[in-house]
Amino acid sequence: MRLPRPSLLLAAALPVAALSAALVAAPAAAEPEPEEPAVVLTEDFSGGAIPDGWTAAEGEWSVSDGRLVGVSTSSNQQSRITFGPHLRNYRVEVTARFEQVINAARWTAVGLDIAPDGSTPWWIATMRSGTTASNGLEFGQRTTSDSWNVTNTAAAPHAAGTGRDVRIAVEVRGSRARWIFDGQEVMRTSALQRSDAGVLGLIVNGSTVSFDDVVVTELEEEPVIRPVGPESTPAVVAHRGYSSVAPENTLAAVESALRSGADYVEVDVASSSDGVPIILHDNTLDRTTDGTGALPSVTSDYIDGLDAGSWFSSAFLGQPVPTLLDVLELMKGRAPVLLLEVKGPETYAELEVVVGQLREQGLIEQTILQSFDVQVLRDVRAIEPELRLGLLRSSLDADPVAVAQDLGVIAYNPAWTALQTRTDVVEDLHAAEIAVMPYTIDDPQQWAILRDLGVDGVITNKPGELVGWNARHVQTVPDEPTVAFAAPADGATLTRGDVLVPAVTSERAESIALTLDGAEVAEGAAIAADTLAAGEHTLEVTATGVNGTATATTTVTVQPSATGLVRLATGPEVNRTLRDQLLRAIDRSDWTRVASIAENGVGGDQLPAELAALIAADARAL
Repeated sequence: MRLPRPSLLLAAALPVAALSAALVAAPAAAEPEPEEPAVVLTEDFSGGAIPDGWTAAEGEWSVSDGRLVGVSTSSNQQSRITFGPHLRNYRVEVTARFEQVINAARWTAVGLDIAPDGSTPWWIATMRSGTTASNGLEFGQRTTSDSWNVTNTAAAPHAAGTGRDVRIAVEVRGSRARWIFDGQEVMRTSALQRSDAGVLGLIVNGSTVSFDDVVVTELEEEPVIRPVGPESTPAVVAHRGYSSVAPENTLAAVESALRSGADYVEVDVASSSDGVPIILHDNTLDRTTDGTGALPSVTSDYIDGLDAGSWFSSAFLGQPVPTLLDVLELMKGRAPVLLLEVKGPETYAELEVVVGQLREQGLIEQTILQSFDVQVLRDVRAIEPELRLGLLRSSLDADPVAVAQDLGVIAYNPAWTALQTRTDVVEDLHAAEIAVMPYTIDDPQQWAILRDLGVDGVITNKPGELVGWNARHVQTVPDEPTVAFAAPADGATLTRGDVLVPAVTSERAESIALTLDGAEVAEGAAIAADTLAAGEHTLEVTATGVNGTATATTTVTVQPSATGLVRLATGPEVNRTLRDQLLRAIDRSDWTRVASIAENGVGGDQLPAELAALIAADARAL
């Protein structure tokens, strides 16, 4: 269990009389009141008309009897109105009432990230009038192709029905959201994808819905120091991405970490000889790439052509060595926090480039920059005072609090082997409002010790397992695991050149097994449609937890096309003569001839058998 704060221990040690006298002689200074969240919008529609700043993008919208009324006349119409500023962290509350519905499956929704003109894509929190159905409440996305990507579903504690006010509240922090239905939390998600300028909205489908008392409150970033209590668990920090399932510090590892439910994604950055920030742990390229040499002595052009995946597994052949900008673009609007380790030493000019890219991508608030190198932290503090900093330590300082305060860091992150020798420093650092996130721990027995010590985060190579472990701790009666596909959408169609990246969401799962047509694949792995046969393919995921297993499937179809055949025929494995023959036949739409050329071209250096079979099958399908 977590120990009381040192100030409480001191008070308990004083004799009662002495303590009373001290309080009478010198009244304690009042503790500062916590800052109230900033209310940025309130609307009760008492003005009799649609308020300024509210934009009806689709359907019929009006104000009647002090309520905003939205009408959708069919199940195919998503009537929507947008409002409010763009916010990263916020709580939106609204009272909604179904006045009439086509059927109990019709719905209304709060737009969580929607373009001001109402165009796709947009993310919503949906409520059906039949809210007690298993999908009565949903988090989902309307994609640019006007299809649905539903990531989470739940049943409400009671039916919304018609003619009944329901108070909806959704708290959004970055890519995470928490749904509150009539005061009761019913569902969470970590799958939101945020845009640069998305605002809020209200959507109505196949029904007439009235709304009242809209309140939007801007929220602070989640504090790094975790609360004390029996249900509190350490934040999950994905070390070098999800480095136990994908090659460390690659986009595949970052993507997998993003989808694991981790609270932080940690990666390492250092500069090439031409000053480009590169995501790499070692000082040399030798261990994790097919290149060689010290990073500071090679150019970014040289690094750009290297393979950083095949050392881990042949499934990751071709994974590039990412730049910092690659990672920032992948994480933007999705991950709660980037824990960016600057390897050091870095020059002031090199650090200006790193911080400048964080600024340009709007990720200063979403990042904690940490380093073992004290000079790096001092320089970054001068470059960007608003950027939160963390100090890494392989051994503990004599006075960790004094060192942390001198550097102005918000987190002191030691090796777990060092912290074990002086666990009392956790309380000391917390008393100074400094978080503690030790590295690198993959053993559940050690996680239990760290949780009871009250550390604020655990840096681990197994973030998905720690997410599940945390979830089991806070549940009094563990339920069966759940699992669903976040991507791809069931029934999705791929063409040659597309990439299939499977992603799942799960709860209460200790392990996840994912297959494509029965063959094991890794979550987050990029699977080129060029390698798949035309037709339907099935992805299946099995989640195993303490109380059983759960499975989910989704299907995709690879659609043959003339454009796809051109792509296959012009690949590097097709020699020039055969390529020209194939292109002439494709241009004439002579599909029988295309298949014949492909099948007769197998052998020697002309055409690999697998590629020939793909081309022939696509041609015959056309």
